[in-house]
Amino acid sequence: MRIGVLLVILAVISMPAVCEIGQIYANGFLPAVPIPPDNPQTDAKIRLGAQLYFDARLSSDGTISCASCHRPDKAWADTTPVSEGVAHQKGMRNSPSIINTAYVIPQFWDGRALHLEKQAVGPVQNPIEMDLTKEEIEFRLNHIPGYVTQFEEVFGAKPTIDLLAKAIASFERTIVTGESPYDKYLAGDKSAMSKSAIRGMELFNGKGHCNVCHSGPAFSDSRFHNLGVGYVNGKFKDVGRYGVTNDPKDMGAFLTPKLRAVALTPPYMHDGSEPTLEAVIELYNKGGIPNPNLDPAMVPLGLTVQEKEDLIEFMKALTGPYPVMEQPALPNPNITAQQLREMWKGATK
Repeated sequence: MRIGVLLVILAVISMPAVCEIGQIYANGFLPAVPIPPDNPQTDAKIRLGAQLYFDARLSSDGTISCASCHRPDKAWADTTPVSEGVAHQKGMRNSPSIINTAYVIPQFWDGRALHLEKQAVGPVQNPIEMDLTKEEIEFRLNHIPGYVTQFEEVFGAKPTIDLLAKAIASFERTIVTGESPYDKYLAGDKSAMSKSAIRGMELFNGKGHCNVCHSGPAFSDSRFHNLGVGYVNGKFKDVGRYGVTNDPKDMGAFLTPKLRAVALTPPYMHDGSEPTLEAVIELYNKGGIPNPNLDPAMVPLGLTVQEKEDLIEFMKALTGPYPVMEQPALPNPNITAQQLREMWKGATK
């Protein structure tokens, strides 16, 4: 059994019986959102998580929040190949949409975090993204009186980075899609998808063999594949999953992205190098980019112009309604990131 599959199964086993393994892998409707037993959803926790998600005071210079790179006005993704962090620094990877990220196991393009609770503490401590240490994050939260009160009410404890992660994860579990034309079609409404989209669905599961990797209700197999993206002059710009496992077979491999609402979230691939769905289809049609570790599923497809258009129409049919919101009111907005930084410097002299 591959490690990726084992991790998924272990993760699912650790969840309550709202989402069975069969549901994870079967094509069809999204099941109920999996909720970890140690982080149940509450309205107060979700509201707190939303505030933290939008609060730029959780970055060193007060310019970046989770919402800066996962924008609610852009289908909870970003529009650039890679996002800007503090001091206009740029990383190496595209910011994926958080829509339906509740169904993604593991998290990050390289899978270095298993659950949302582990993912949420990554960007705030990344020196390119939000650039705060664990100690300074907790110091800042404990010097914003409104947060101290809310954490006490929600968790019965003072703010910590682990509780911050639980609150943000709870909020992100509410960003899920509703019924798409594809779902309506599956439910029996045969007029819900166009003829082109229906042909695309058949190609997706047939000649295009897209479902080999984009399987399950969220259209991801939760595994890692090498398409050759970023392979230049005999080496990868980004080693991907290899950076986590040090296993040579993982060189240049990245997590299969989910596809629901994919039509709304260009650019694509881990490095944002493909600007449109048309470009993505062309990449697959030519069998990826040759390299020593190319996934065996990547073979030339020989798609016609009509077939490429049909596949894109099918992917457009995977978009259902999703929550959109503006920044909520933040506690003690008069306390700035700059003030918190000065207080932190004074406390750690």
